[in-house]
Amino acid sequence: MHGTTILCVRKGNQICMIGDGQVSKGSVVVKPNARKVRRIFPKGSSSESSTGGSSSESKEVKEDGTIVGFAGSTADAFTLLERLESKLEEYPGQLPRSCVELAKGWRTDKYLRRLEASLLVADSKHSFELTGNGDVLESHNGILGVGSGSFYAIAAARALIDVDGLDAEMIARKSMEIASDMCVYTNKEFISETIVTDVDNDENEGVESKDEKKE
Repeated sequence: MHGTTILCVRKGNQICMIGDGQVSKGSVVVKPNARKVRRIFPKGSSSESSTGGSSSESKEVKEDGTIVGFAGSTADAFTLLERLESKLEEYPGQLPRSCVELAKGWRTDKYLRRLEASLLVADSKHSFELTGNGDVLESHNGILGVGSGSFYAIAAARALIDVDGLDAEMIARKSMEIASDMCVYTNKEFISETIVTDVDNDENEGVESKDEKKE
């Protein structure tokens, strides 16, 4: 298990990915405010240059791009992040195919298979968990998590997902609060990225399933 917590929650027209900032080396906390959740924009996008900087409590709301959160070795995670960017450039607007192609390379490449990290990837339509075993997992309830505190965060998010008045970001932050109280490798220096869409996620899934049937 990687010593951190990354959580992704989809509800209504909102997708929120959130992570803590703690970096641990054994039993020592090395850094409290690392940025483990990032946003990828297509090359040439006018929003590409607006992702710089980090803070212990940041929130960026945009309607485009792909959100990525990682747990594990930083160098390994950034290597995979670069590979994902290249796949998104190769298959623009096709996050599922990009993730599958990355997972295939991660599983079969002699160099990539040694990388120790897990990724959460989300855009306006899909959310996936990617692992070095070749897994590309999509949640049935819009909730995904990786890291040592992920089970606590996922359980809390599942309990809150049907509560009226709570949007995806509120659920994600409350769930991370609970996880940070229970996991010693997770702190409360949260960094989040949020996507707001024009279409309710439930309605969007229904449209996709109809299109799949037509195919």
